[in-house]
Amino acid sequence: MSMFSAMGLGDLVCKSVDGLGYETPTPIQEKTIPAILDSDRDIVALSQTGTGKTAAFGLPIIDKINTENRKIQALILAPTRELARQISSDLSIFAKYIKGFSVVPIYGGADVYPQIKSLRSGCHIVVATPGRANDLIQRRVLDVSNIRWLVLDEADEMLNMGFKEELNKIISQTPDGKQTLLFSATMPREIVNISRNYMSNPLELTIGTKNAGAENVKHLFYVAQARDRYLVLKRIVDVNPDIYGIVFCRTRNETKEVASKLMDDGYNADTLHGDLTQPQRDYVMSRFRSKNLQILVATDVAARGLDVNNLSHIINYNLPDELEAYVHRSGRTGRAGKEGISIVITHMREHQKIARLEKMIKARFTKMNIPKGEDVCERQLFHLIDKVKATKVDHIHIGRYLPSIYQKLETLSREEIIQHFVSVEFNRFLEYYKNAPDLNASSNKFSRDKQRGRERDSWNERDRSKKYSSDGPQPSRDRSFGNKGFKRFFINIGKKDHLSVVDLIGLIKKRTHNRNIKIGTIDISKSFTFFEIESRAAASIVNDFKGANFNSVDVNVETAQNESNPNKGRFDNPAEREPYKAEHKRKKRSKSNDSKNVGHRKGKRNY
Repeated sequence: MSMFSAMGLGDLVCKSVDGLGYETPTPIQEKTIPAILDSDRDIVALSQTGTGKTAAFGLPIIDKINTENRKIQALILAPTRELARQISSDLSIFAKYIKGFSVVPIYGGADVYPQIKSLRSGCHIVVATPGRANDLIQRRVLDVSNIRWLVLDEADEMLNMGFKEELNKIISQTPDGKQTLLFSATMPREIVNISRNYMSNPLELTIGTKNAGAENVKHLFYVAQARDRYLVLKRIVDVNPDIYGIVFCRTRNETKEVASKLMDDGYNADTLHGDLTQPQRDYVMSRFRSKNLQILVATDVAARGLDVNNLSHIINYNLPDELEAYVHRSGRTGRAGKEGISIVITHMREHQKIARLEKMIKARFTKMNIPKGEDVCERQLFHLIDKVKATKVDHIHIGRYLPSIYQKLETLSREEIIQHFVSVEFNRFLEYYKNAPDLNASSNKFSRDKQRGRERDSWNERDRSKKYSSDGPQPSRDRSFGNKGFKRFFINIGKKDHLSVVDLIGLIKKRTHNRNIKIGTIDISKSFTFFEIESRAAASIVNDFKGANFNSVDVNVETAQNESNPNKGRFDNPAEREPYKAEHKRKKRSKSNDSKNVGHRKGKRNY
């Protein structure tokens, strides 16, 4: 009897599992499968990516499906189309020997009508992205009113992508008696809220530590000047000739730029971002999965749901805006008991982020010296020698050419032949890294500050490269607040913090997890900003911004006072107004001085 059979799974399901070569269930499978088979209790399962979660919920659900009933019995929600398709494919394999079983994937970015046709033909399980599922529910094509299981896979990722509203609408259409299974790698506040609002006394299953990184992953970081980030990336790749990994960037523009540079410099790389069509995306992923690509450059959003095995490295070209996303990034390597490496390229201002990550993932980062030119050359040289030594010789086909080859090389000694041979492949590295500069930033201050950061309870994140984008039109910067249907708020950041209208829109959408939130007028001053939010969404704004940080500033949002007189200042207390009155006076003096000096500026300079 197999261990899967001992947990209570039926013979047909176990037969497919045996055919896949599964012998021992993973920890998440060992805990989750019996809990689903033996009970209808809701479950919150916390486990890293790559730990076998699909089989953990898929096997017991398939085992309990009534194949004679062609109505939808289980709805599985996933954050991306790639993950939805992967889950659907895995479930079909798990149910290989179950006659009549049907699973339908539905997701955005593809023609909706074939998906509608498949749903109308009847199926047992639907695997969907929240946006497309909500759309088809509204069209009355997807009926989830009688499902027995609702699975939220990578729930934290769905919330990070702004699907909170869609999830609420979908869940409200499902029956009360269903069994809800929530799987997540991290446990942010929004996941806790879902478990409280939509789940009944859930059983919490935790594999490892909450928000912790994978155990088989080594965490390394390099410190460099921000301007040298790409050069550092190249040296990391060059010093790891057999690298097979993902480089994570913060924005799609940065992703395109880095991938383009790598390809122009001769590296076996390509990019994955939101501007690709589905056929283009499938082509890139097909090449990467088959290892025809060594390096994939991607954003967090584009890479979500990717299921690629045997990745050797994850390289964080930039740390994510939300540090919890690092758990997902690093969890893509070190799977199935194999070791992996997660690398962060940092600059001098990010020492506190490293310390915060260490606290979050319960693991230490090792500071590495950026490889020097001679280090890269040495590694490449011996990699070449090892590769040559391991190459199999086809004596049958090469034999007829050997006499001529020997004759051409007879004037060279054994040592000279080796030297010439190595130089053919190696000269380009020697030439490129000749007199290469040391890219290591001064590390003494970094080490001191990093140690101090470990001892702090509050974290002051230093990263002035955050940029956000808005899908909708930008609101005007108008000082006349008080639009009907909107509520006014104060936020303690402004121009001196490099805040722009686009930045604030992105920050609001990110903190509220609502991509469709309506934003009214925005007025950015030097030290503070006023903004408007639609009244129906305004109740939670203050709480949504708790713990937020923007460009090294702890963000504070308050309801603006004097609502009856929007043009009046925020503060009732005269003492609180002083800093802002001083700023106003300084601006006034500056303008006055400008007007006095205007003639001087037009004149000639004396040297």
